[in-house]
Order: sequence, then structure tokens, then C-alpha cells
Amino acid sequence: MAQSGSLSAETETLSHVLSLVEAFRAFDSDNDGTITAQELGGILTSLGYKASEQDVRAMMQQGDTNKDGLLSLEEFLEMNTKDMELGGIANSLRTAFDSLNLDGDEIVTGEELHAAMGNIGVDLSIENCQNIIASMDGDGDGAVSFEDFQIIVSSFL
Repeated sequence: MAQSGSLSAETETLSHVLSLVEAFRAFDSDNDGTITAQELGGILTSLGYKASEQDVRAMMQQGDTNKDGLLSLEEFLEMNTKDMELGGIANSLRTAFDSLNLDGDEIVTGEELHAAMGNIGVDLSIENCQNIIASMDGDGDGAVSFEDFQIIVSSFL
């Protein structure tokens, strides 16, 4: 069963991830979906950091896991969440989903969402919770699977 502290922590984690997405968009000045060393250096300078070219290269190398010389959104998120208590974005999403999946059946229903929200003091009607689940339900079965959950969260990224 989900603990209210756990769901609250996951909500905070997802909020942090969305903040990182906003930061990524600020760094990606040409909106091409990647960050170059020049873009990274430029933003750092505009924020008042005096990063040398060597520092910027080191940052890029740390995050550039596919070694294409660019940081994708996924690489940027992993770079900035890997030291979190939960061990990165993938684990954060899984833990958030598990916090909503009260009966452990690998799907989240409107009733489970309603109960989880009530556990943390959020007053949503059962109808609103069912509508939220219906809007996220990829296969029309009345529930959200982990795969549906990943797709919805990724759409915000």
C-alpha cells in the first residue's frame, strides 16, 4: 500500500524533473532537442558561472553517454538525477507509479488514484480521478499501465 510520504516524495521528484526539463529548454537555445558545448557554456556564463572551456567539455563528456558530442534531454535528465536517492529518472517513475498502484496489480484505476490523493490530503472527486485515468488510458481498459504512465510523463518532457 502507498504511504502518503512516499507519494508526496514522488510528486516532489516529478516536479524536480519538470524543472530540469525547463532548464534543458533554456540551455537548448536553438530548440533542436540537444545541447551543444557552446550552448552549455553560454548559459553557464549568463547565469554568472565562470566555467572554462575545459570545465564545459568535462560536463559534456560526463553526460554524453552515446558520445555524439551533444546532450539529449534523456542524457541531461540522467546526468542531473543519477545521484538522487532513487537512482535516476527511470526508478523515480517506477516508484511514483507503484505509489499509485495500491493493490499491486500493475495498473492504476480511478479508485486507486482517488484513494492515493486522499491519503496525501488532495480532495479530488472519484469522478475527476476516473476522468484523469480515462485521459491517460492508452488501450481503453479503464486503467493506466506502467507503459501508459511512462508515455504520459514522457509527453511532458
